[in-house]
Amino acid sequence: MSSEGKVSVLGSDVAADAGTKTVFKVLLAISFCHLLNDTVQSLLPAIYPLLRDTFYLDFGQIGLISFTTTFTASLLQPLVGLYSDKHHKPNFLAIGMGITLIGLVTLSLAPSYGTVLVAAGLVGIGSSVFHPESSRVARMASGGQHGMAQSLFQVGGNAGSAMGPLLAAFILPRGQRSIAWFSFVALLGIILLADIGAWTKRRRAAQEKLQAAPPPLAGHVVEAADAEPHAHLPRKTIFWSLAVLVALMFSKYFYLASLGSYYTFYLMDKFHVSVRSAEIHLFAFLGAVAAGTFFGGPVGDRMGRKVVIWYSILGVLPFTLVLPYANLFWTGILSVVIGLILASAFSTILVFAQELVPTKVGTISGTFFGLAFGLGGIGAALLGKLADATNIRFVYHVCSFLPAVGILTAFLPDLNPGKSKESR
Repeated sequence: MSSEGKVSVLGSDVAADAGTKTVFKVLLAISFCHLLNDTVQSLLPAIYPLLRDTFYLDFGQIGLISFTTTFTASLLQPLVGLYSDKHHKPNFLAIGMGITLIGLVTLSLAPSYGTVLVAAGLVGIGSSVFHPESSRVARMASGGQHGMAQSLFQVGGNAGSAMGPLLAAFILPRGQRSIAWFSFVALLGIILLADIGAWTKRRRAAQEKLQAAPPPLAGHVVEAADAEPHAHLPRKTIFWSLAVLVALMFSKYFYLASLGSYYTFYLMDKFHVSVRSAEIHLFAFLGAVAAGTFFGGPVGDRMGRKVVIWYSILGVLPFTLVLPYANLFWTGILSVVIGLILASAFSTILVFAQELVPTKVGTISGTFFGLAFGLGGIGAALLGKLADATNIRFVYHVCSFLPAVGILTAFLPDLNPGKSKESR
């Protein structure tokens, strides 16, 4: 991009960006903001031991905190996505982070369990506003490499999810009030997202100008033009394909709920490790998720989404089945392997769904991000109740069979990108 006429971090020369060029500067910026957002999000499960001791909570109450955060996110995200498809609102990016900032401050000052639930709800609402529009920005800046763009975007989020527990292990022993320090993370996100929102407005204006220019420019790409031939599948096929993708999301996020919400308790109960040691193990798992996230998108761009979905869901089954029987060392190793394999699923599933309904990017993004949050929250709540009724070890035996749902991938149509077909 030209350096002339820049007025912001992302620059103002966006005419070329309205074509097929991949705008890595924007992709990196939105991925970094995803990192900041999910760092804040991941504080909640990281501080569950602190909240348990402060407010004398049981597993069911801890699960309700997760449910509150994820329910508000899952309930609102599809609505935000649907609205943004009709009325583009790039300002939603900064507004979402602002709501998260309010939730953080409320959490740091919460005098009761009820106030903690309110703060958790605010954090969920912030995510519901942030994710659909930020996913749209990633697609806008992808230059046609949709899988790569969504993976890069997800890498930021998963890296943030890994950072939260690591930071919490060293900062939060100072007490509940220390949560307020993370407000500066949210504030930085607001500043960057305001800049990205301005780029989005300029990008859209450049697209509209190119659309109106006769004759159409060769290679001109707009969001509606992202539709591939396979987007015209029969309505029934699209419906059942989306249903299969939802079932795969259920498998992935119920299993992740067992690790994301209760892994520290599992390690402390079974192996009698310290809270800090358990959170470092959680960081290793979430770090593996962050590292594995990137590979699904580019591989899907080249080899086809369905191949990645096969390996990322069903391929993890042998490792989940062994995990409940492993010692501490192998539990750590297996959790990392599971994170690496399972991580590639979401960005691939999301792009697959976007290719099924390419004219509703915001709605699809909001729906699937909402499902990711909602299923995880429902899973956390139900698994918490199951742990109270039985024990935390039994939860991991039950969840070890969840990846078997990946066999449903056989019912998905083959949506191989054009580049893959040409390369073959």
